[in-house]
Amino acid sequence: MTPFNKPYITGKETHYLYQAVQAGKLSGNGIFTQRCHQYFTERYGFKKALLTTSCTDALEMAAMLCDLKEGDEVIIPSYTFVSTALAFIREGATVIFADSQEENPNLDANKIESLITERTKVIVPVHYAGVACDMDKIMELAERYNLIVVEDAAQAIDSYYKGRPLGSIGHLATFSFHETKNIIAGEGGLLAINDERFKLRAEILWEKGTNRSQFFRGEVNKYGWVDTGSSFLPSEIIAAFLFAQLEELDNIQNRRKDLWNKYREGLQELADSEKIRLPQIPEYATNNAHMFYIICSSLEERSALIAYLKERGIMAVFHYLSLHKSKFYTSNFSLRPELPVADLYTDCLVRLPLFYELEMDMVETIVGDIVNFYKNR
Repeated sequence: MTPFNKPYITGKETHYLYQAVQAGKLSGNGIFTQRCHQYFTERYGFKKALLTTSCTDALEMAAMLCDLKEGDEVIIPSYTFVSTALAFIREGATVIFADSQEENPNLDANKIESLITERTKVIVPVHYAGVACDMDKIMELAERYNLIVVEDAAQAIDSYYKGRPLGSIGHLATFSFHETKNIIAGEGGLLAINDERFKLRAEILWEKGTNRSQFFRGEVNKYGWVDTGSSFLPSEIIAAFLFAQLEELDNIQNRRKDLWNKYREGLQELADSEKIRLPQIPEYATNNAHMFYIICSSLEERSALIAYLKERGIMAVFHYLSLHKSKFYTSNFSLRPELPVADLYTDCLVRLPLFYELEMDMVETIVGDIVNFYKNR
């Protein structure tokens, strides 16, 4: 079976893990954590970077920093992972779901303003497949209505909007280093802080509600419990593994882009004949090759294609289920939005295998099987 994903190991991970063990400090915020923080601030220009144990943790920190009250509203796309919504619901907010674009699964920035009320506090654009949302429109709305923007950049490492790194545009941003992402640490995440007003409090939340980091920098003469927070920071084991991956980021990205382009080239004829739709990259966005997906014409067709590929030893998978139709949301909230484009992606999007060690001839085989599937329909 050709898997949907296979974690890539650069070869440096075990060496850095050994160094971390030998250093005698395995709890968080050691030398490898600091190296990772420096990498992100220097390469992408984040004002502050904090590693977390997951992107979900980073989203929860972002939600806490937004200082939400019961009844405050947060606008997010329905077509996203549950963590995007759950982090804000845990803070007492009401999630207002936005529909996706016709061109790609990102939320439609043109539909955001109609959802803004006097209770709206936050917009959470999700850069699906590492492709940027229309951040100029989103940031203009945020400025006009005094809103906070939290970029969910879980899939968007090393991707750009008009030359600006994703995660550096919103007031806050979150990344994932789950084993399905381009750069991995098994689990792991990052909170990027781009607004000065959040820097100090983010560090306190990260340190379990204490001003411990200030103490170690000599800024206070003792540290104690000063705010809410949790144990968000990861161990040095995670940071050491991640740093090995970061050193190979350009190599990993180039390989993934080559594979992505191979898929696109091979499937273009099917798209031209309108059998399928291929990913659309807006002019303002770059492609970090996080995933390659196609859009089928119906749920029945997608199910048949996935089954057809599985019979041939190829693991292709669908993705998110629209959150506005989830059991949790419909059981706990009275809103029933109609979001037909998000539902289309729920029913029709299928992701193809894409990982560093995937061979080009295997991509050709997968493309050939998809072409044969549509020839027989």
